[in-house]
Amino acid sequence: MLLQRTLTALLLAPLAMLLILWPPTAVFAPIVAVIFLVALWEWMRLSGLQQQPARVALLALATVLFALTWWLQNSALTPLMLGIGVAWWLLACLWLRRFAFGAAPTRENLQLKLLAGSFVVLPAWVAALSLHSSMHGHWWTFLAMLIVSAADIGAYFSGRFFGKRKLAPTISPGKTWAGVYGAFVAGALVALVGGWLLGVQQGQLIGLVLLSIITVIASIVGDLLESLMKRHATVKDSGTIFPGHGGLLDRMDSVFAALPIFAAGKLLLGL
Repeated sequence: MLLQRTLTALLLAPLAMLLILWPPTAVFAPIVAVIFLVALWEWMRLSGLQQQPARVALLALATVLFALTWWLQNSALTPLMLGIGVAWWLLACLWLRRFAFGAAPTRENLQLKLLAGSFVVLPAWVAALSLHSSMHGHWWTFLAMLIVSAADIGAYFSGRFFGKRKLAPTISPGKTWAGVYGAFVAGALVALVGGWLLGVQQGQLIGLVLLSIITVIASIVGDLLESLMKRHATVKDSGTIFPGHGGLLDRMDSVFAALPIFAAGKLLLGL
């Protein structure tokens, strides 16, 4: 299993770099849209929506919304959607404190989780467009993804060697507070070096480092929320697309939470 996970990761990393750094936004956007929509399909499954025609209809609606927000990306809709994304992830923190909330397989809870899925995916899509289409946008998008990846690696090693106190044992028993601190350090270092290479100076660079820590917090919340959904659905993975890594949602949960936070912070910092 470890070899399978390692080989999959080694394949995915260069593909992700190529997707972010090589194409213009007009090519980047539809590819990312497909990835996000597949993840949304998996979210609908975790929500308990079993009827395939209903899932297809909702995916078609999501596709229309993606196209609409792409068309209006340079309007006031972008900061509005980023603000909605920030508000949603703050609200998600309250959900994580109540593990049983929404757990029962009722129609009301199904509707709640489907609505939550729209708040997870749509602001992240707008954030990806906002970052990639900005000045030096390829590199800003890459930096955002690198912060999340570095935080994940930092959390793994610090949690493995120093982790004792559990972060959220009911939701994700493997996560520890030591892992969180390691994620903060790794994400901040990447932001410091990346910001310097992008020409960010003085107060803005300090602001970027602080933003990276908030972004890491959001990525952890995103990971925990998907773990909560899987616990409610009593499944191990959201899908089986990647051998040893589960589905697309398993790979993107942290990214969905991190992108709107990072993009909103970048706008506030004037970067």
